[in-house]
Amino acid sequence: MIGAALRCIRKFHDLNQNAAAEKLGISKSYLSEIESGSKEPTLQLVQKYAEAFKIPASSILFFAENFQAPGRRASAQRLVAGKVLALMQFLEARAEDA
Repeated sequence: MIGAALRCIRKFHDLNQNAAAEKLGISKSYLSEIESGSKEPTLQLVQKYAEAFKIPASSILFFAENFQAPGRRASAQRLVAGKVLALMQFLEARAEDA
């Protein structure tokens, strides 16, 4: 889920993968792998996102929170995280249509 959140952050700032990778000091292929979910970002990379896009790292990590705890609390956390990500994706789609 964090890869999708990072992609939404990039898109919200109207950057393509090349420009974002350059801004973050990583390769475009690595950024692509993170956004597709095939690789997990390091904490250092999350911090780079936080600094580059002026977003608290804790907000970014919200999407990567481990939801393996049993019970209703874990279900609620998954639901909230999913709703927030869906809202970000909705806003991304609206920005693309404008």
